[in-house]
Amino acid sequence: MKEISDLNFPDDLRYAQDHEWVKLKDHTATLGISDYAQDQLGDIVYVELPAVGKKLPKGAEFGVVESVKAVSELYMPMGGEIISVNTILEDTPEQVNTAPYGDGWMIEIKIENPSEIDLLLTKDAYLNMLKG
Repeated sequence: MKEISDLNFPDDLRYAQDHEWVKLKDHTATLGISDYAQDQLGDIVYVELPAVGKKLPKGAEFGVVESVKAVSELYMPMGGEIISVNTILEDTPEQVNTAPYGDGWMIEIKIENPSEIDLLLTKDAYLNMLKG
C-alpha cells in the first residue's frame, strides 16, 4: 500500500466517507472509487454494477468490487437514476486500479437532488479524514 501523499485526489471531485468519488456535469454525475480505496483493496478482479435505468437513493448499495484481498460494497454518494455503466470493467476490472478517475469510472447517474453534493467532502476534507 502506498502512502497517502503518493496517491491522487483530483481537486474537481467530491468524495464520500466510504471512498466513492463524484464528478458533476450539469444534472449528471460520474462515480467511482478513490485512489485510496483501490490501493487498500489491492488487485481488483471483479466489479458488479447495476442495470441502466435503476433508481437508487443516497446511501443505497449500487455494486460490489472484489479484489484478491476482500469483497467491498459500493454505495451511492448521491441519489439518482443509472444512465450509464462502464461495461469495460466486466472484462478489465483492473482499470479501477490503474485509472480510478479515468477508465476505471463505474456509473453515471442523473442526479435526483443536486444539493446532496454539499454533503460530500472536498479533496482537503477527504484527505483530513484519511489522515485521521
